Amino acid sequence: MELRSLEKIRSKIQSADCIQQLRQLRDQLHEEFQRRLLHSHSLDWNRELNQVHDQLISRVARLAEEALKQEGGASAPVPYALCLFGSGGRGEQTLWSDQDNGLIYEDSVEHETRAKADSYFIILSARISEMLQQLGYPLCSGGVICTNDRWRKPWSEYRSMLHEWLQAPNWEHMRYLLIMADMRAVHGDSTLVARLMQELTSYIDDNPVILEHLLHNTLHHKISLGVFGQLIKERYGEEAGGVDIKYGAYIPIVNGIRLLGIEAGIKATSTEGRIAALLEAGVVEEEIAHDWLEALSIALKLRSLTPFQMEDGHYTTRGKLPADRLTKERTSELKLCLRIGNDLQKYVKKTVHKEIEQG
Repeated sequence: MELRSLEKIRSKIQSADCIQQLRQLRDQLHEEFQRRLLHSHSLDWNRELNQVHDQLISRVARLAEEALKQEGGASAPVPYALCLFGSGGRGEQTLWSDQDNGLIYEDSVEHETRAKADSYFIILSARISEMLQQLGYPLCSGGVICTNDRWRKPWSEYRSMLHEWLQAPNWEHMRYLLIMADMRAVHGDSTLVARLMQELTSYIDDNPVILEHLLHNTLHHKISLGVFGQLIKERYGEEAGGVDIKYGAYIPIVNGIRLLGIEAGIKATSTEGRIAALLEAGVVEEEIAHDWLEALSIALKLRSLTPFQMEDGHYTTRGKLPADRLTKERTSELKLCLRIGNDLQKYVKKTVHKEIEQG
């Protein structure tokens, strides 16, 4: 896509006054980005794509605000932020990512204002989620969504939830904690998220033993590479002979980098940004950082080459690259990515254990 064309579509997103216009723009963008995937550097392609996702989601939030104001004259009683988790929080959404979002809002001293805020944001979240579905973003199957009151609450309740997880570090709590570690404001007051993330960083600085609990979750997904260097492929069903790119390559890589970022107190949420910050801070050597970026680039590209389908107007994929798309060149690329990912997981384990020993 030419830069001028991309800027033109971005401008149209900002001026769209209904969800139908946004849907047309998203469908156009989907075709354009898919067309140029093989002719672009995947990290550049990913950055541009996610800038567009951010604009679409932010515009939806603005349209939802305007709709509530027109219908009942209500505006947000307190500052808030619509946040993204998962690949959205990392700025790594594919063309067919689902909704992984939450909503955090400022606390109110007055009981009446608090009641108004709770009521307003319940309605706003429902409207945002509905509009995003109309835009082609399916609901998160795991319930990480702003209509779920776990992920829609005032700042103080987010803080209490965060500390509850930290002080009782079971598997489920660590899973939620890692989800929150990718939290990023896409619309509204980003300082609400920054303050919450500082709570997490400060706690880990004082209690590095929590890294051991996070490590178990981080290494849960294994690299899809056998002991003899062979690809671990799907054995049954329609995807037999294919490879699970999402959980066998991409997720292990981003999980490892995220934990290193948490350990180092890095604020960036994208995997690319975390690698750059680790390098700048002197935590990792340039050669290793370069390898990680190469593995990330391959994983992002191959993940975006997995087949997608439309289900009830939503873009969806199973995240697996089928056998007929595993060309010799892609197989070679994938094996390189997986070897680097394997080394990364070993590096993370060694680094975290060293940090804990040093206290």
